[in-house]
This record gives sequence, structure tokens and C-alpha cells, in this order.
Amino acid sequence: MYANTTAAMMRKTGQRLYTIGEAADLIGVSVPTIRMYEREGLIIPLRKASRHRLFAESDLERIRSIRRTINTDKVSIAGIRRLMSLVPCWKMNGCTEEQKSACPRMSTSGSPCWMISGKTWQSRSDQCRTCGSYLKTADHAELLALLEEYGVDATPPPTPASV
Repeated sequence: MYANTTAAMMRKTGQRLYTIGEAADLIGVSVPTIRMYEREGLIIPLRKASRHRLFAESDLERIRSIRRTINTDKVSIAGIRRLMSLVPCWKMNGCTEEQKSACPRMSTSGSPCWMISGKTWQSRSDQCRTCGSYLKTADHAELLALLEEYGVDATPPPTPASV
């Protein structure tokens, strides 16, 4: 039994779904690392009704991309989350000014729109993981290009000088 329609649809079409242990083995990371990426808002796994996590091939590629960003581009998890939080989801989704001003995302900073408090794990799994704001932030280069396209300054804030 699946808790969301996305997982059920993927199973019906024959797409392979992996448990968290299988995903960790395939990617070469630990299970706690995958859980941390979820906690930090970098990934949204599918869920069974039992709340067990399931991962599609696109999730595995997203995690691989996060690993490349951390290891090759030397961007921290906080840095990746900050870049994702800069994505102007209201522009991408064509929100009106009224929708934009009523959106809880506009009063939060530092986290991507899919991590807005009050969203259930079912909502994130069903709605957010299929949204362009989430899908287009999987790859670091694509994320930077997206921010540039929307005129968002992705320059990190200055760090306080050491005394």
C-alpha cells in the first residue's frame, strides 16, 4: 500500500523503486546520510503508507548530484539549501501578486519552498516532488543557470572577518 499517488503510479508503470538501504548501497552512501539530506530539505523521497521511504531512479540521480556538488564543487549542505531557497518558485509557477503575498514561502528564508512548515510529508511527496521548483534544482549547474535566468544573485553572503 502506498501513501501517495506518485509511488503507486510508478509501481503500475513498472518503474523500479528502491528502499533506503538499497538506495544507499547503489549510491555508496550511508542510510543516515540519505536521511540527513531529507531532513535538510535536499530530497523528497516517496513514501509507503507505513511511511517507509522509497526512491526512484530520479531520486538516486538527485543524491548523486548532491554528492558531486559537495565533493567536487565544495559546496556545503547549508550552501546547497541556501541556493535552493533562492529559486523564485512564484515566478516559475506563475503566481499572481495576491497568491505570492499570501504564500508562507514569502515569509521564510533559508529553506526551499517545499520545506515550508505546515506541509505534510504526503503533500511534499505528492505535490512538491513533481513541481518544477524541485525538479530543476537537482543539478548544481542547472540550479545556478536557473537562478541566473531569473536574475537572482547567488553570491554567498560575506562571512564575518576573524579578529
